[in-house]
Amino acid sequence: MANTATRVRPRSSTGQEPRRQARAHRLFVAPTILAIVVLGAYPLLFILAGAFSDSTLGKPFRNWVGTENLEVVLADGDVVASIVRTVLYALGVSVVSVGLGVVIALALERATRSGAVVRTLLLLPLITPPVVVGTLWKLVFNPGGGLLDTLLRGVGVEGASIAPLSSTFWALPAIGLADVWQWTPLVTLLVYAALLTQDPAVREAASLDGAHGFSLFREITWPAVAGTVAAVFFIRLVIALKVFDLVFIMTSGGPGVASTTTSYVIYQVALKEFDIGRASAITLVFAVVVTLVTIPFAVLTRRLTHD
Repeated sequence: MANTATRVRPRSSTGQEPRRQARAHRLFVAPTILAIVVLGAYPLLFILAGAFSDSTLGKPFRNWVGTENLEVVLADGDVVASIVRTVLYALGVSVVSVGLGVVIALALERATRSGAVVRTLLLLPLITPPVVVGTLWKLVFNPGGGLLDTLLRGVGVEGASIAPLSSTFWALPAIGLADVWQWTPLVTLLVYAALLTQDPAVREAASLDGAHGFSLFREITWPAVAGTVAAVFFIRLVIALKVFDLVFIMTSGGPGVASTTTSYVIYQVALKEFDIGRASAITLVFAVVVTLVTIPFAVLTRRLTHD
């Protein structure tokens, strides 16, 4: 009778190891999911409940009113005007910020000695609190001795009558100037970082083939950074759409409603009139508008990034 050797197989741990990894994965992901629920899902549900109910600051969700709040908001000319004003403002400051940011980034890339100093100075507007930025530019536009008034008087122009923040036409552009000053450095630094990833050999080869100046930028530089520029524009647009602090500090929405943005309207309705239902409805409508405005730029960003 032949002797057969029996092999003793070790106990397989293949079933335990995936379960252990799954438990560790859930443990590490749990704080992120909790943060999303607390900071995202709960406010969204609160806004939805408030938009379809009769709610005040002290007594939320008193009665179910259906779409009544939304109908009131959509019929309110001031609210609709503030949404249009905010979208146009955001598009304007985003275009200016990205345009200036790209130009400054290109200049920084070519700067050899002063580049590091300039990059450090560019961080100053970014680290300045928005309240300080608003106060600073409010002083700049002060018709009674502000920087603008002083410069105009220095060149012989009577500046006492020039008060941008008191003008229905210039109030919002003046806020936009402060906004551009604060956020253009972010655009510059992001585009500059993208420029540093370019292969110098490609540019040198293009230069040898006769590409110089704008043609070099159009054919070599722009295709390399177009995706980054589109992404930065998308980020800048989202930041500009929610502008509130500069409006609050510099003009309080005035004169009249000339510089009233949607975020400021929501603040007034919720915290001054205590009408949480209508404020929630405005927020919901504005969220839909923001989504519709940003979707084309998100699609463009995705397309340019993957090309």
